[in-house]
Amino acid sequence: MPDGGRHENLRERRIAACRAASRSLARLGFLGTLRERLALLDAAGDVHDLDERSDIYGDGVVEALEEKVATLLGTEAAAFFPTGTMAQQVALRCWAGRTGSPTVALHGLSHPEVHERNAFSQVSGLRPVTVTAEPRLPTAAEIRDFDEPFGALMLELPLREAGFVLPSWEELTEVVEAARERDAVVHFDGARLWESTVHFGRSLEEIAGLADSVYVSLYKSLDGLGGAVLAGPRGLVGEAKAWRHRYGGQVFQAFPDALSALIGLDRELPRLPEYVAHARVVAEALRDGFAAAGVPWARVHPEVPHTHDFQVWLPYDADVAAEAAVRTVEETGTALFANSWNPRGPGLACTEVYVRAPGLEWTAEDVRTAVAAFVRRLIPGA
Repeated sequence: MPDGGRHENLRERRIAACRAASRSLARLGFLGTLRERLALLDAAGDVHDLDERSDIYGDGVVEALEEKVATLLGTEAAAFFPTGTMAQQVALRCWAGRTGSPTVALHGLSHPEVHERNAFSQVSGLRPVTVTAEPRLPTAAEIRDFDEPFGALMLELPLREAGFVLPSWEELTEVVEAARERDAVVHFDGARLWESTVHFGRSLEEIAGLADSVYVSLYKSLDGLGGAVLAGPRGLVGEAKAWRHRYGGQVFQAFPDALSALIGLDRELPRLPEYVAHARVVAEALRDGFAAAGVPWARVHPEVPHTHDFQVWLPYDADVAAEAAVRTVEETGTALFANSWNPRGPGLACTEVYVRAPGLEWTAEDVRTAVAAFVRRLIPGA
């Protein structure tokens, strides 16, 4: 079977096994059935008046969601977008008009650079320049000493591709100050900003207050059906809504996304600190489990997770690790590694571990036991 077919088959096995698993660290809503996703809206009456007229082109419940997010982030206004890709392009395009510069400084591992097919340059007339490609956020010195002018600095918080990492609060404030010294605006790609409060020891309002504009996702941690919100000054948001229309984002009706986001803000947002705290328990138990199982080298990154998501690295071919992970779920009913394994070098594999509400039921011993079961399938004779 060609590699593409084999990988697709493995992916389907993994999803099916994880759905059937009796235990999992996280059960991501978007992998559910249509019936299960629709059931999410059963709680909609708890967060919004369902007897009011439905939304049309962004009014009603969509406006209520925008006001809710603006309040949480402490900004003057907010705008709903169908995708974060569109929200950030629009935000940075608007800032380019205000600063007179189409150049956006960002990280080489940031979402637009890795996952958006050069959308900034191909669609929005922006010119991205890479400040650093190191697996960490840019430093203040790198911003100050960067050898090209730029109108906006975009910071992804947390930086997913580097391991969902965050700088310290002091480092973040210094980076923002360095950008201000260069007369640049600061935009936060805060797709996962919601869960960053524990690491920073600051409220959402304090964190968002450092930036000129912020984008947040409505489904990555809130488990909504989709959508994003751009928050910032009232003038910028007003212009962004005009560009939202031009980009095709003026959705006729968005009430499913809006209602599910309000449910997520009500149910999931208050629990995120609990997930982050338990992710640290899981990470430590994973390290202990691999050491006890005799794996020659294994790494949990960051050692102390900054959010409720983190990476695990193993010195094995990615396909070998992926097959062992799927077999473990199929044969034990326990989903320790529910995500794909990706090659990060010769004989080196990496996966992402997510900890959500189901993971709170796992003790450290449960994790160590699950690691041992996985290693027995990873290393013959272990």
